[in-house]
Amino acid sequence: MNGIINLKKEAGMTSHDAVFKLRKILGIKKIGHGGTLDPDVVGVLPIAVGKATRMVEFMQDEGKVYEGEITLGYSTTTEDASGEVVAETPVLSPLDETIVDEAIASLTGLITQIPPMYSAVKVNGRKLYEYARAGQEVERPERQVTIYSFERTSPISYDGELARFTFRVKCSKGTYIRTLSVDLGEKLGYAAHMSHLTRTSAAGLKLEDALTLEEIAAKVEDGQLDFLHPLEIGTGDLVKVFLSPEEATEVRFGRFIELDQTDQELAAFEGDTLLAILEKRGNLYKPRKVFI
Repeated sequence: MNGIINLKKEAGMTSHDAVFKLRKILGIKKIGHGGTLDPDVVGVLPIAVGKATRMVEFMQDEGKVYEGEITLGYSTTTEDASGEVVAETPVLSPLDETIVDEAIASLTGLITQIPPMYSAVKVNGRKLYEYARAGQEVERPERQVTIYSFERTSPISYDGELARFTFRVKCSKGTYIRTLSVDLGEKLGYAAHMSHLTRTSAAGLKLEDALTLEEIAAKVEDGQLDFLHPLEIGTGDLVKVFLSPEEATEVRFGRFIELDQTDQELAAFEGDTLLAILEKRGNLYKPRKVFI
């Protein structure tokens, strides 16, 4: 069994939980996911099965799209709605939407983030959330991520001394939307947190086509495997090149080939079939992974 599954992860489970359950449903051990989702986040979780697990790193590289909600008025330990309140800044008057949108626009492009303490980023061999649960604070490494687009998608609504609005963001791997929400709040002068989040797209897969674990289990029970997408979908944002029969033969033997391209990595096809991932070495390209 080989292919990529568009799983709709539901709230309350980790990405690891989803992989564990799919192993039992499919009766296969070789399964991996293409991008972690926090337990409270729902949405697209790309799952690689069998030979497709060799595509996981490329599935993770592609930009992801999220839709969610930001609440201004208080912040939490986890930067989302599940944490304990750590700071409160009441919203006592309506916000200028133009100023809010300008602050959002300032957080696009290449930005620097500091991962939240409740995250799986490792420092000195331990995950940050392990330090957080032990009540310890450690210095966290800065990381650069790319925010391709960030926009408010609803009017600002008010609930007592809180303000809320929904948003849509497309970002690179490694982006913490929780932290983006908190940073936006700081720019506006308010404590803030991410109050809801759904991943609507990842690795070329869309939420409207995703299946839950229960739906996949039902299909397996009926002997249907139409939920398995071909490996080709896992190439994500990689530039695609179509090789001649001679070039394809050279690639199969692991040899260098010359291509009129400039990208560092390419998805090489033989006809409609993914043959290999190529990486640039000087003026030539060498197979990094060959699939057939």
